[in-house]
Amino acid sequence: MDKFTVTRYLDNWEQRRRESLKGRKLARRMALWGWAAARFVILFGLAFILLYPLLYMISLAFRPSSEVLDPMVIWVPRTLTMENFVKVLDAMDYVQAVRNTLLICMGSSLILIVSCALTGYGFARFQFRGQKVMMAVLLFSIIVPPQTLILPQYLENAKFDFFFALPVINAVSGLFGAAPVEPVNLLDTPWTFYLPALFASGIRSGLLIYVFRQFFKGMPNELEDAAHIDGAGPVRTFLRVMAPNALPAFVTVFLFSTVWYWNDYFYSSTFLTGTSTVSVKLSFLQSYLSTTNNFNQDPYQYITQMQAGCLLTIAPPLVIYIIFQRYFTESIERTGIVG
Repeated sequence: MDKFTVTRYLDNWEQRRRESLKGRKLARRMALWGWAAARFVILFGLAFILLYPLLYMISLAFRPSSEVLDPMVIWVPRTLTMENFVKVLDAMDYVQAVRNTLLICMGSSLILIVSCALTGYGFARFQFRGQKVMMAVLLFSIIVPPQTLILPQYLENAKFDFFFALPVINAVSGLFGAAPVEPVNLLDTPWTFYLPALFASGIRSGLLIYVFRQFFKGMPNELEDAAHIDGAGPVRTFLRVMAPNALPAFVTVFLFSTVWYWNDYFYSSTFLTGTSTVSVKLSFLQSYLSTTNNFNQDPYQYITQMQAGCLLTIAPPLVIYIIFQRYFTESIERTGIVG
């Protein structure tokens, strides 16, 4: 084989190699484009499914009832009106309802995160007799529906005897001739939410305790060892070392607890007989509007006003989420909550 043949063979081989590399790059680029297009379709579909009810609610809330079935109106009303909100604000007594809800929601959430953090820290860092049994009970409390426990909770709040200590108190006070102490009625007071939160048994507290347990369990033991060497006890170690490093877990639990207390209807309608929250007001909005408005003449007015009421109900948590979205996302990633 002469030199010319070898050179020609090498040139052809180099050309084929370049064409092969170019084809691989093109195939890889097409694969990336295809994955990007598929990802866009999936995310767009999920966003549409999640945002469609909200967009539909906003569109109907600012729309007059005459345009509900107007084929010319799809999303943006031809006439924007605030009449629906004016009627719903008066019907729901919205300002007072928001005050009542914030009083219960914020107070219970702040108390609950402290009690659940202490409980979760105890499960994660201490070994004690019956720990597995108590952990099983904790997990079981997550799946137990609240309707099964509402009767004893209602009776306890109706005649609160200071956790079965009232007979002992009356027996001791009777020795000194004092009048017996009567049970206290906690119904229609925020204490029906504060006391369970204080003892880590508030709304979905089992799940919140589990979140804290998993977070504290994943923290290195060297942090506690260094605190013990410096002479810190368990309480001081929790307050000065563990709690500051568990800030993402506190943020996550606080946001979840706030939303759950805000949206709660079951406990609020049961324990609060004269004080109404936003969710309770929304549930009675239909009957109130039916008695004050003549829906026989304008049946679509009910639709627009109900959508306005729903929008007012979800507006405060939605604003809070928009403001703290970045912190919420970071806390979710660090705590490992998925699904």
